[in-house]
Amino acid sequence: MAQHRNSRSGHKHVAPSPGGPLLIAPGLWQTAAKPGQLLTAGERARLAVISSVVRLRKGERLYTQGQPATAVFNILTGVAKTYTPSSNGMQHIVAFLFSGDLVGLAQNGVYVDSAEAVTALTGYRIPTSALEALLRRDADLEFEVVCKLSHDLREMQRHAFFLGKRHATAKIALFLQMLESYQEARNGSVAELYLPMSRSDIGAYAGISLEAVVRAFRELTSRRVIAFRDRRHVRIVDRTALDDAVAERTRSV
Repeated sequence: MAQHRNSRSGHKHVAPSPGGPLLIAPGLWQTAAKPGQLLTAGERARLAVISSVVRLRKGERLYTQGQPATAVFNILTGVAKTYTPSSNGMQHIVAFLFSGDLVGLAQNGVYVDSAEAVTALTGYRIPTSALEALLRRDADLEFEVVCKLSHDLREMQRHAFFLGKRHATAKIALFLQMLESYQEARNGSVAELYLPMSRSDIGAYAGISLEAVVRAFRELTSRRVIAFRDRRHVRIVDRTALDDAVAERTRSV
């Protein structure tokens, strides 16, 4: 099975131009799709024929911002994140990607962000040229794939709304709601939520400090809104209170 390892060397930042088309790969336009929409087993099988298997350890990159967009990736197991560097050199996380997600947003033939494994990850690497040839022959698959590949664009829009929250507790409450919707779409069980990402990554996604993430979790726990079994597993105890926490906009932690 093919192994995929990308260099961690720096790359020139290529940002989307205002009003310019955001493409998954050259020639593939972004379209809207329902949150949590997953490819069927048959669709994944058709893509697998033109794919190679990649296995990454935690912290390894699928691709780097500014590199030629030669492939898209279908995550089979594990979790990834997409991000751009912030002004202070830290990561500005745009989205978390889960099993079933396709990732590889590009503009003018280069990746618009970087993607990295949050946990050990297995996936399919789908060459852009082979994908385009397949989609030209299969209109039904083309529609489903392009819809699913728009995940990054939807997440950018959702993330902009997320960052509009004014204080840490509201952001963390909303993050838990979003995580719940992802988990429900994949396995249907939301009795307990799994947090595969670090607290630092949550902060980088929410636009708050690690300390603010810890304080927000502590506050939601003390208010009996959530309860942790361990560092990675949390249960929503009071859903109404969680909704109220999301709506709060003025009080800070």
